[in-house]
Amino acid sequence: MFDKRTIAGLLTGQNARKIRISSECPPRIKDDDLVNKIYLGPDAAVAGISDGATIMIGGFGNAGMPRELIDAVITQGATDLTIVNNNAGNGDTGLAALLAAGRVRKIICSFPRQTDSHVFDGLYRSGKIELELTPQGNLAERIRAAGAGIGAFFTPTGYGTQLAEGKETRFINGRHYVLEYPIHADYALIKAEKADRWGNLVYRKAARNFGPIMAMAATCSIVQVSKVVELGELDAEAIVTPGIFVQRVVQIAGGCS
Repeated sequence: MFDKRTIAGLLTGQNARKIRISSECPPRIKDDDLVNKIYLGPDAAVAGISDGATIMIGGFGNAGMPRELIDAVITQGATDLTIVNNNAGNGDTGLAALLAAGRVRKIICSFPRQTDSHVFDGLYRSGKIELELTPQGNLAERIRAAGAGIGAFFTPTGYGTQLAEGKETRFINGRHYVLEYPIHADYALIKAEKADRWGNLVYRKAARNFGPIMAMAATCSIVQVSKVVELGELDAEAIVTPGIFVQRVVQIAGGCS
């Protein structure tokens, strides 16, 4: 059991102001200082994204892509962006629309080309966008490492290929490894199925994909959900992303995850 002084030392900034320390009972959030992370619409949720920001965008192709939040970023006008995503857009909507609007300077992804990636293909061939290609497992681990506070890690994936050129390598236990660094982001745009006003999230099946680790790796995680529920409605054992990793939530009527 922590004493009062120890608990106070662990709490800093905004959280410290929200919690009452008592020797008779555990810390509690004040009843008159409730946490509410719900925003009225996508435009309000993405307000403040600045030029030059690094934005992680969830989704595996179209599964779990936060399309309405991406459209709001297009409307908002931020440019010179670095985007982190599994791929480089499909067709002409969502991430592809953001690329077509000329807002993206660089994209970090694992699967940039497919049958309907014509927007990215055109930009890359004309030298209008920079690509950092990362194997999919490395991409996921680099994002996860940022959220976990890991400074760097060694992986065998990519050793002996062009992707390892210029990177530190080591021979460990009979195998060659490449040093990779975390990917941090200013913002993450994520799609989930349900949230409460504290920002606790549950996802719908494979639409979860990169959402949980991106929420941990970004300074500000913005989430669109199909439904906002009351506190206590989400089964605590089913919550995938705790609200501590989420800053803004917006409900998209009629949306599916």
